[in-house]
Amino acid sequence: MSDEKQPASISIREHDKASGNPRAVCKVCQSLYREPRILPCLHTFCLDCINHLEPFSRGARGCHRDGPIDDGQAGRAEKAKTTVLCPDCDSEVDLPPSGAVGLSTDHLALDEVFLETLASGSPMGCDLCGETGAENRCEVCCVNLCEFCYQAHRRQRRTASHPIQRLEDLKSGGRLCRPVLCSQHPGQELRLFCQPCDLPVCLECAATLHVDHHCCPTLEVIDRHGDRIRALVTVTLRPHLELLEQTLQKVELSQQALQQRVEATADEVRAFARGYASAVEAHCLSLLRRLEELRLQRRNQLHLQRAQLQQAACDVRGAVDFAERLLSCGSDAEILSAKAVTLRRLSGLAERSRDPHLAALLPDDGGAIRFDAGEAAGEAGGFPLVGVIHFKAVDPSKCITEGEGLRRASEGQRGHFTLVCRDSAGEPMARGGDHVLVSILHRDKKNCTVEATVEDHNDGSYEVSYTPEEAGMYSVWVCVRAQHVKGSPFVLSVHKKPRRHTGTFHCCSFCSSGGAKEARCGCPGTMPGGFQGCGHSHKGHPGKPHWSCCGSTAEKSECLPASVLKAVPAGSHVRTVEL
Repeated sequence: MSDEKQPASISIREHDKASGNPRAVCKVCQSLYREPRILPCLHTFCLDCINHLEPFSRGARGCHRDGPIDDGQAGRAEKAKTTVLCPDCDSEVDLPPSGAVGLSTDHLALDEVFLETLASGSPMGCDLCGETGAENRCEVCCVNLCEFCYQAHRRQRRTASHPIQRLEDLKSGGRLCRPVLCSQHPGQELRLFCQPCDLPVCLECAATLHVDHHCCPTLEVIDRHGDRIRALVTVTLRPHLELLEQTLQKVELSQQALQQRVEATADEVRAFARGYASAVEAHCLSLLRRLEELRLQRRNQLHLQRAQLQQAACDVRGAVDFAERLLSCGSDAEILSAKAVTLRRLSGLAERSRDPHLAALLPDDGGAIRFDAGEAAGEAGGFPLVGVIHFKAVDPSKCITEGEGLRRASEGQRGHFTLVCRDSAGEPMARGGDHVLVSILHRDKKNCTVEATVEDHNDGSYEVSYTPEEAGMYSVWVCVRAQHVKGSPFVLSVHKKPRRHTGTFHCCSFCSSGGAKEARCGCPGTMPGGFQGCGHSHKGHPGKPHWSCCGSTAEKSECLPASVLKAVPAGSHVRTVEL
């Protein structure tokens, strides 16, 4: 049995819109409710609005929302179900087989609509005659009555006992209490409850349609069913709602905190970007300044080389022109009179021409300057930077030489020294590959040269080794990129091949020979008692260990020439063991 139909006692124009009470307004059409129905999700809409909802799905025959159904359920599922989406909560709800008309009527919404109509102040029409000016309302029939229809309503036996209230009193009261009437038997109030059908019924329904059912007054079951609803609301749903609201509040606070954090972070990002852009711009200007410095430095070097070469060319050109003119135009006397000065000049220029590196001059064309965009360039203001200009070009004036072999060497023995290449800032090159040339020329013998070997260690250092075959004074030309390094040319003194000691390094001939009288020593020391050598604390003893062959007191030394030795027979020196 369905709920009663919407009474025709409330007249609502279709153009009436909600004014102040949202409980009286349908959320679909935005107008006062017309025949409000309650969806299973407990949201109320107008009957026409529900009928116009697009079906979400239609249940197939023999199917059920919770899964396959048995044969007993199949009969009840013969008619397909219609599922729609609630316009308010977007839930999937099933409509009864009879459609939206089978949904329960929202009587509370009807009360709100009536109160909203009263509050609007517009004249109420009589629900019986249609004339405006209704001032009374029958609580049983739920109709508005004008004064004439009110008197007629009171005179009829069937409606004479119905309670009548003035519309002004209902308006001032703010709450409408009216009976709920049976849709099958108009005028009959729903006072009974059929427990098997779980429906409120009127007396006539109980006597006819529900005659075999257990029907009891609503006052007897309202507490049980009301307590069940109240328990669900109070014990379960209200605490759950509070928890949801608290959680929702936390979510909202989290959203606010998130927005604030995002905005703060965005400000930090923008500040970082501005700072980073400033640091990058400053780094760019620094690189450009350094590049300009390198250009000026390399240009000055090229200018210096150009000036030196121009001067050298000018000197040679002038000397050659003068010598050629002297030989071609001068008389014998003129040539002989200018011979001395001309030869001195030409010899000096010829000596300069012996520089083996002049022809191999490699001007700096800036090829060593390059930009590496991916290399770390340190930090500026806390920001990491990338991009480095490499200008590691060797600067001969900053290169240094190390090692004793650059100053002195011995005839027939291998000598060596080290060249350390540096850039214009005085920093080691830390790489190899530079063009290094070393020439060793005898200063007195023009055709006497010493071959030098250059070993690249690939760390900016080069080891130079050589073996002189003849003693004398040499010039060592050390050039990088055809330019002399600092101090070049160097003066190398090559001594004659040292003589090896033929004796032993001892304290005295007496001790080293075990007291032999015939043992001799190269030192001037003597001993009494017929001993021919030296002894401790005796006359002529050097007072320290010395070589028996020559008397030299330096253990690591060259044996003195025979001319400085004492006149002793060659073979008379005792070869004693070292102490």
